[in-house]
Amino acid sequence: MTIRRRSLLAASLALPGIARAQGAGGYPNRPIRLIAPFPPGGGVDLTARLLAEPLSREIGQTVVVENRGGAGGVIGVEAMSRAAPDGYTLSLTGAGTITAGPHLRRLPYEALGLTHITRLVRMPFIVAVRTDLPAQTLAEFLDLAKRQELRYASGGLGTSQHLTGELFNQMAGLRMVHVPYRGTGPALNDLAAKVVDLYFGDPATLSLINAGGARALAVTSPRRWPLLPDAPAVAEGVPGYESENWYGLAAPPGLPAEIRRAIHAAVVKVMRDPANVRRFDEAGLHPAVMELAEYEAFLRADSTRWEGVVRTGNIRIDG
Repeated sequence: MTIRRRSLLAASLALPGIARAQGAGGYPNRPIRLIAPFPPGGGVDLTARLLAEPLSREIGQTVVVENRGGAGGVIGVEAMSRAAPDGYTLSLTGAGTITAGPHLRRLPYEALGLTHITRLVRMPFIVAVRTDLPAQTLAEFLDLAKRQELRYASGGLGTSQHLTGELFNQMAGLRMVHVPYRGTGPALNDLAAKVVDLYFGDPATLSLINAGGARALAVTSPRRWPLLPDAPAVAEGVPGYESENWYGLAAPPGLPAEIRRAIHAAVVKVMRDPANVRRFDEAGLHPAVMELAEYEAFLRADSTRWEGVVRTGNIRIDG
């Protein structure tokens, strides 16, 4: 169902991009599919669902979240990349699928050749440890990790969690063993069951920590995080360490410029609305939208950074 005349008039005042697209081709005139390329229960899924409802209201069409997990997010992003470039299929993205992934393996899509819309959110990783780990402080953890082999979990090979752990290894002189899972849920289950020693978690990890199933040892942002004020930044023990996670929004290559601008304008308006900012912040997902050119520059810089980490670690994923 198309937007009614009154809604269209309001949108034309606030969102000229959407108005121009509708005037040219009636966009959007049907539901939009938003792919979350990880299983339910993680930060990517939560971001997609927090975005979908207010974006639906903003554009006057339903935004349907579809979870398509696997291969560290690659399967879902590939599905988006093969869809028609008409603005009706979008996907969340991140370092593992866009800026780090190409340096780890051959991807079934050209990562920087997708139509990138904007960064949505940023957040630190939580260094969550099993409750019985015999290290109560960051200093004790670093000492323990140098004396014995620890196993760290991630949401999959090549994900930003994986590489955040690798960067920790490189900068702290550790040899922690990476244990990949098919998403956040399975990794958190094994952390709670003490199968692994630690997990570089997204904000979905907070629920397990608050329930007493894991302990927050540190965060990977350059400074302490207000949601976990007692957890030090890793940089307090490993000077210069920083690894903030982020999720972005992309469409298939070849998306018409006017539709790209329309989606960008609508998403930016939603992500800057104070009520939405509060909901995202409370979930530990901090809105961090960018203008189109700024976001493209960010992606190139992030790609260069992770290329160095991958090369230093001699990391390669087959397949």
